[in-house]
Amino acid sequence: MDIKLLGPLSAELNSVSITPNAGKPRQLLSLLAMNANQVLPVPTLMEEIWGTEMPRSALTTLQTYILQLRRLIGAALGPDASNGAKDVLVTRHGGYLLQIPQESVDVHAYERLVAVGRQAIGDGDDVAASAAYGEALSMWRGHALVDVRIGPLLEIELARLEESRLGALERRIEADLRLGRHNQLLAELTTLIGRNPLHENLHAHCMTALYRAGRRWRALEVYQGLRGRLVDELGLEPSAPLRSLHQAILAADPSLDAPGTERGPVAELYVA
Repeated sequence: MDIKLLGPLSAELNSVSITPNAGKPRQLLSLLAMNANQVLPVPTLMEEIWGTEMPRSALTTLQTYILQLRRLIGAALGPDASNGAKDVLVTRHGGYLLQIPQESVDVHAYERLVAVGRQAIGDGDDVAASAAYGEALSMWRGHALVDVRIGPLLEIELARLEESRLGALERRIEADLRLGRHNQLLAELTTLIGRNPLHENLHAHCMTALYRAGRRWRALEVYQGLRGRLVDELGLEPSAPLRSLHQAILAADPSLDAPGTERGPVAELYVA
């Protein structure tokens, strides 16, 4: 089985689509796949689909949705399969679970790669970390479950995934900066700070990359732009680490140089 949640919902079994057309079965399949090989109690599934306003027929309707999913699975398995749909979408202990290989769901494959990247950072291997995080991030095809109705449980899962995605992106950029890849990062970072106008860490990475690329004036402009937005929109000054980075750029602090850089005179052209 191949289930993709990091973008529009897509589910295939034996190269046959098992993605439901109706909204609530799509929602149900998404939650089961997000929690593959875990039993989800019936009340949990009903909460996702109906929230606090459950119809009297909620249990019967949920069972109908399960039956619809099993029919799709059974059709994809074919008549000669050794296991049936009930062996894939299993009834157990007052709930249901989707019993499939963990790696067949892109969310779980993504999280495994993030763990590999985290371990590589701990081992001081920035090359491996950048590669693992980069592969993990490449699995995203837009916003997760962009075409699925979201209930309270999926909303929590998607918020967690978006936070994880941003964290993985930051860790990959940090590894690339330590590897001296600041020039390759400039276009990406410029786009990222445009999309995240109040995100201090991304602005700090962009300032560092610009400084190392010999564009100190632009790094200072990025700082001033962020500071202006923070003050105007939130009434806040930049954090202490960002202010320290600003001062280091003003002073052309050698600690900001890319690893392996031989220090020479700082020369740049200021463009107003």
